[in-house]
Amino acid sequence: MDTDTLNAKNKRIEHDSMGEIFVEDDKLWGAQTQRSLNNFVIGDYKMPAEVIKAIILVKKCCADANYVLGQIDKTKAEAISFAYTKLLNDEALIINHFPLVVWQTGSGTQTNMNVNEVISRICLTENKTVVHPNDDVNKGQSTNDVFPTAMHIAASLAVHQQLLPSIAKLKDAFVSLGVKNKGVIKVGRTHLMDATPIFFEDEISAYIQCLSDIENQILNTLTLLYKLPLGGTAVGTGLNAAEGFAAQAVKLIAKETGLPFSEEANKFYGLSLKNAVVALNGVLSSFATDLIKIANDLRFLSCGPNAGINEISLPSNEPGSSIMPGKVNPTQCEALIMVACEVIGNDLTVKIAHTQGQLQLNAAMPVMAFKTHESIRLLSDAVNSFCDNCVKGIKVNIQTIQKNNDLNLMVATALTPKIGYEAAASLVKKAYLQNKSLKETAAESGLLTEDEYETLIKNSAKKKN
Repeated sequence: MDTDTLNAKNKRIEHDSMGEIFVEDDKLWGAQTQRSLNNFVIGDYKMPAEVIKAIILVKKCCADANYVLGQIDKTKAEAISFAYTKLLNDEALIINHFPLVVWQTGSGTQTNMNVNEVISRICLTENKTVVHPNDDVNKGQSTNDVFPTAMHIAASLAVHQQLLPSIAKLKDAFVSLGVKNKGVIKVGRTHLMDATPIFFEDEISAYIQCLSDIENQILNTLTLLYKLPLGGTAVGTGLNAAEGFAAQAVKLIAKETGLPFSEEANKFYGLSLKNAVVALNGVLSSFATDLIKIANDLRFLSCGPNAGINEISLPSNEPGSSIMPGKVNPTQCEALIMVACEVIGNDLTVKIAHTQGQLQLNAAMPVMAFKTHESIRLLSDAVNSFCDNCVKGIKVNIQTIQKNNDLNLMVATALTPKIGYEAAASLVKKAYLQNKSLKETAAESGLLTEDEYETLIKNSAKKKN
């Protein structure tokens, strides 16, 4: 006698094509979900809730489409719609009744059946309507077109609801920082060495521009994600789907989400390749490299503070050392960098998973969905945290900046149009040997007045067309 039989108390018997299996009475799933739960005890990473919700949405829209097309009756369609509303309005149901891990079948079949079974049971227990998980909830569908469709929907919604708002917020914070410190001239640096002067607002304008570029790249990838392969069923031919089913279901999905989803014209492409998901992760990885650059710049500019550059001060959020009293570290920058490293790694995972598309199906979709949503969530959270707890609190240290400006001998470049390269080089050498500022040395030489010097330096920092 098996363990389930010995511990059958508070359990019910469910069955599928392989026979009977015990399921706990308080669980809404059925036999196929239970088999997956028993057979794939691999780690604790669960299928992302965003993907689960997207599949539930697909089921509702497919039921409505099938009703319009005369494939199921009104009672069943309404029961499925009721289950959809109940599930999406109760987060606890999502947490408690969709237990499957990422590491399962590469098509995501078990998660699709998890959704089918839960919806079926809600229909039975709360609507007193018999709705079969395969024949009704999954009608006109296959996991092979449902799961990639849900991947596209879930990623699109997460980008709109989480990622794009966080990027816009960070961009606005940098714009405000630049406006607040408009006109501040500071040392520019190349190769980490002193270079010619630059306005502070121009320095951070590079961050603003890269954030705008990333927004545009993300929007471009969304046009790919908006194409849904629903209706391809098993291999792309649309077997067992009613005529017009895909168009009707996709139209309803677009209406429910408010996003411009459309039917993927080539279902064979939509099932076997996941180029849109790969493209999105590529942009997320690119964004991660931008964030590392920004975070490192802020670390350099604030380093010290007393024995470093110290041109800006980052917020002091928490003690930075267990042994050094008073030490404060750029922790938000460090957290952002670690998130970026994870996202770059996730991109590689997605690319490798994409190589597992053999013939008419990709067989590594769950990990692609998981990594995509992990990256979107991590980036969104980290960018929000970095914005609120770091960028918004940055203070520009004017006195330090002026001191560094006075010590910067590379501003001699700005003097060459007036006094020539040779004379400017001589001033640099003399200032260095005498440990004086270039301004002081230039005035003593008689080559430039202090006013002429200041004008040349200020003009050197201005952008030229």
